[in-house]
Amino acid sequence: MGSFAPIAATPLVDTATPNTATSTAELLRRGKIKETAQKFEASFLSVMLQSMSAGVKTPELGGGGEGEDMFKSLLNEEMAKQVAKSGGIGLAATVQREMLKMQGLKE
Repeated sequence: MGSFAPIAATPLVDTATPNTATSTAELLRRGKIKETAQKFEASFLSVMLQSMSAGVKTPELGGGGEGEDMFKSLLNEEMAKQVAKSGGIGLAATVQREMLKMQGLKE
């Protein structure tokens, strides 16, 4: 059997940057921007799904009735969150890019 050489660990923070406090703060800000953009996309998708499902009628027999009507908005909201979390429709990336520009940060 051959010998295995240890793999050098790569640092999570750029150690070449002299001021790591600024780097950490910037990483936190970038994380918040990404999260906010994703929430915005989820909100947009939720409204879109709500509009799409507004005209859908459930059958009388086996339909959800009043309970389904009450919880349909919650279902749409959760579906929108999952779609946004798994890549969405590209709206979050665009919003994130614009927010980074507004903060004076590069991509």
